[in-house]
Amino acid sequence: MNTLQPSPAAIEPGKAVSATLRDVVAQSVRRYLHDLCDHQADDLYEVVLREIEPPLLREVMRHHDGNQSRAAATLGLNRATLRKKLRAYGIV
Repeated sequence: MNTLQPSPAAIEPGKAVSATLRDVVAQSVRRYLHDLCDHQADDLYEVVLREIEPPLLREVMRHHDGNQSRAAATLGLNRATLRKKLRAYGIV
């Protein structure tokens, strides 16, 4: 099973991270739904994507020093799709 965890170099000195990305997302979604109380959430999927996609794209681009071809390969996206997403979020 692939679970994304930060590399040791990405963790601030003196701080340990034991939660997986899956755990962090699940906790955040639970908190969001709890905070909604009795209000209806009609677009949760889109809300989550808008929150997660930009930092994901930024970090992968940073990891590959701005190389869109390598970033697209890492993300499993077509390079044109990555460029479209980067423009949509104002990252490039």
